[in-house]
Amino acid sequence: MFRNLLWMTLPIMYCFGALLDIEMPGGDGLGAAAELAGALPDVRVVILTTFGRPGYLRRAMESGARGFVLKDAPASELATAIRRVMAGDRVLDPALAAAALAEGESPLTPRETEVLGAARGGAPVADLAGGLHLSSGTVRNYLSSAMQKLGAHSRAEAVRVAEDKGWL
Repeated sequence: MFRNLLWMTLPIMYCFGALLDIEMPGGDGLGAAAELAGALPDVRVVILTTFGRPGYLRRAMESGARGFVLKDAPASELATAIRRVMAGDRVLDPALAAAALAEGESPLTPRETEVLGAARGGAPVADLAGGLHLSSGTVRNYLSSAMQKLGAHSRAEAVRVAEDKGWL
């Protein structure tokens, strides 16, 4: 819903900045930030979220966001962050930035991430395979590889680890 409204509105007016959350109705803020960066490179995006995870910060920066602020920050800090981003600065929570650097990038391939994300709901492998247009054996292989890379003993644990780190 948000994404449709966004794309219906943009041709009418030029957007200078956007304040997005990671989870929004009709899509996610990281995807919307990437789409905005591709369509309107001068738009400055600030992610305002409760999800203070290193992987989300990294993905936000890769998607073109210029700021990443946690919702529990004081209102004055948020206002300052927005002003700084609109002035051309990057604004990141220092502790989260340090954690993102220490954490490193996700060890998962894009396909492993896709399959693990599809497995969030606990659906059987056959259902995952059908939805992803892969064979059941291929889905099992991707899940097994993701579990091994994350040091998980089950699909559910692998999903939890990847979500906790912001990789899903």
